[in-house]
Amino acid sequence: MSSIRNDHEVARDLAGEAGQQLLKLRARHGFEEPDVLRTLGDRTSHEFLFSALGRLRPSDAVLSEEGVDDPARLSARRVWIIDPLDGTREFAEAGRTDWAVHVALWENGRLVAGAVALPAQGSTLSTADPPWLPEERPSGQRLRITASRTRPPEFVQKMATALGAEIVPMGSAGAKICAVLLGIADLYVHAGGQFEWDSAAPVAVARAAGLHASRIDGAELEYNALDPSLPDILVCRPELSGMLLGSIRDVADLDGAGPQAAG
Repeated sequence: MSSIRNDHEVARDLAGEAGQQLLKLRARHGFEEPDVLRTLGDRTSHEFLFSALGRLRPSDAVLSEEGVDDPARLSARRVWIIDPLDGTREFAEAGRTDWAVHVALWENGRLVAGAVALPAQGSTLSTADPPWLPEERPSGQRLRITASRTRPPEFVQKMATALGAEIVPMGSAGAKICAVLLGIADLYVHAGGQFEWDSAAPVAVARAAGLHASRIDGAELEYNALDPSLPDILVCRPELSGMLLGSIRDVADLDGAGPQAAG
């Protein structure tokens, strides 16, 4: 029987190995056919992770962005939630480092292990050894919000204006949450469409490091649901959560609708 520690290591090692395979694929194929590179990246990473989990954890279910959703996962005690290549657009663009590999384990109603590999940045953040979170933000530092570089929700710009914050555009959800973990940004907020595999692994690591992670109305993030869509999320330093959730509510009130409707 494996220990919880071993589950942390499995998540870390598999995410890291998948990332190395993607780096080699990127170097070998080049960037002249981005659509082909994206398809190859998704498929190569999924096949590696799915096969490795089948070998290492044969009794566990798997929910993957690139796999067929097996309804047996709904009655399973343990489910690995993976995004073989998060930030496919960025993966196929030369010079971009904001793409990731996500591997998370859900067990009995909660996330218990996770890893986010950032292969082009040369790092893997995981619950095996959570990143150290500085005790305080530098006083007077302008808030930095990381948001989608291609589909930023309209309400994020309104939040930034209200808070006097700077928006840091970035690719994958994993890269954005890791930016908060690494102190590059203070918060990540999104609404308008995501799935469980977009956030499960980075949320597991963020919580292990002491960050706040919730829906944008403060509700709990729930995983291994019948419908794997999870349309909105807030990840931030814990001392900012109350103020930020209030700011989101204020923007929604001004719009006369929830932030989801704003884009």
